[in-house]
Amino acid sequence: MSIRTCIAAAAALIAAPSLGFAWWSMNRHEVFPVSNTVWEVVSEVGSSAADYWCGAGDFAQRVLGTPAVQRIYIWREIGPSVNRPGKNAVQFSLSPPAGADTTPRLSLSVKQPGDNLARHAAVQYCFQYEGPDIWDRGW
Repeated sequence: MSIRTCIAAAAALIAAPSLGFAWWSMNRHEVFPVSNTVWEVVSEVGSSAADYWCGAGDFAQRVLGTPAVQRIYIWREIGPSVNRPGKNAVQFSLSPPAGADTTPRLSLSVKQPGDNLARHAAVQYCFQYEGPDIWDRGW
């Protein structure tokens, strides 16, 4: 399946979040579409760079079906959420923003557009999460 097909399928699957419903990553962060190719991971109190990357990787894996070696790029660094006013978010995409420096960095950050990780590396940050699983909410 091509990346474009994955993105188109994801856009259809995530149409509901654009109506006010979030997709929840395994570390309990909300993920919303921003466009057909960009999504944002919304912060929780005390969120770290690893939390954002976990949300981006989990979404890319479970919703988009992104291959393990596919790079995920920061589209827009940490800043105001477009879906949850008053909260911060980081926007991600499977392609880098035009003109962005995509040179791999030595430290984990969410402050530089073009910064990137392989999908499998981003998902690994989900396994450091110590809280209850998303499915153990007790609703």
